[in-house]
Amino acid sequence: MGLARVVLPFVAAAVVAYVLLCAWVYATQRARIYFPTPPTSEAPRAQAVWVDSSGERIKVWAVPRPGSSAVLYFGGNAEDVAGNIDRFAEMFPDRSLFFVNYRGYGGSSGRPSEAGLRDDAIAIFDHVRRSHTGIAVIGRSLGSGVAVHLASSRPVERLVLVTAFDSLVNVARVYFRWLPVGILLRDRYDSVAMAREVTAPVLIVIAAEDEIIPRARSESLAAAFATGQAKVVVVPGVGHNTLDLSPAYLGAVRVFLRGGAGARG
Repeated sequence: MGLARVVLPFVAAAVVAYVLLCAWVYATQRARIYFPTPPTSEAPRAQAVWVDSSGERIKVWAVPRPGSSAVLYFGGNAEDVAGNIDRFAEMFPDRSLFFVNYRGYGGSSGRPSEAGLRDDAIAIFDHVRRSHTGIAVIGRSLGSGVAVHLASSRPVERLVLVTAFDSLVNVARVYFRWLPVGILLRDRYDSVAMAREVTAPVLIVIAAEDEIIPRARSESLAAAFATGQAKVVVVPGVGHNTLDLSPAYLGAVRVFLRGGAGARG
């Protein structure tokens, strides 16, 4: 009994401290998930297009081209999507290009959340669809979760997922093994749950040395699509943030997009 009286207060204090830590993580989680980029007033070769979505104004950098084909790009966290304009313009000369600044990013209004980013993606797709019948969607890292949801609810021509993950919960479990992230996370980006609703052909690009998204998480996502639907390309010698340096990345995307219309829904 004497030992119990000594130990129990320490156990109780540890439990209280752990519960308080979980509460703090829950309350502040979006500040640890999203890292908005500052506004930019100009972008090379592009013009700003504003799309209204759920009371917010979303800034999209657009590179208009003749024809009915387009690429819609959802970038990674803390990524200035305008930095892709030159490379994409050279690699995809026959398509109009649209680079999305998430709400709260790059001059778009609002604060980021999974529900908000999903709403914005649908609003932007519907806006682009008024003038383009074939829309390929590229989602990188965080953007892969946005892109999968969009492709599950709209007739995307082709879907490209770059440094993608199966769910944010599974990624968080790698980094926070000591936290009940399955309970705490509000924004889950559960792409595996939506994969079977996607009817478009899928390309998944994996950086062989990705230090942010474990390869197993990308492979789990690939396995969630219908048999034969997803093609996987592993780019050697590059990490999560150096993938752009490899010509094999956009080269593989260009070959994939040349396959043309393939949506079955």
